[in-house]
Amino acid sequence: MKNKILFGFSLIFGLMMLNAGLDKLFHYMPMPEKMPESLVNAFTAFTQIGWLLPLVGIVEIIGGILFIFPKTRALGAIVIFPIIVGIMLTNTVTDMSGFPIALAFLLVNIWALYDNKEKYSLLVG
Repeated sequence: MKNKILFGFSLIFGLMMLNAGLDKLFHYMPMPEKMPESLVNAFTAFTQIGWLLPLVGIVEIIGGILFIFPKTRALGAIVIFPIIVGIMLTNTVTDMSGFPIALAFLLVNIWALYDNKEKYSLLVG
């Protein structure tokens, strides 16, 4: 039962990351109409650095795909973790409106990291 729940959360998480990454590359989702000025300024800065959003998008796509499948979930959790930290920082420093979803993503990622801790033993020595 635990594995089915983890797979369900992992599938949703992976698909959300995949969608977010594809949107960073193809810009198909509309921006919210009323965004705080600080968030608009942050996104403007990100877009002025021409390589940053495509890089984050590619990492989100790769990490999201890896996260979906149980065999590669441990690697996907590591790949996507810095992105999740950035999402958490954005939603705590710039605008708190997305904090509940960001926290849920962080918890799913931490759950996957913890569930695969034995696979990381060679990394820490």
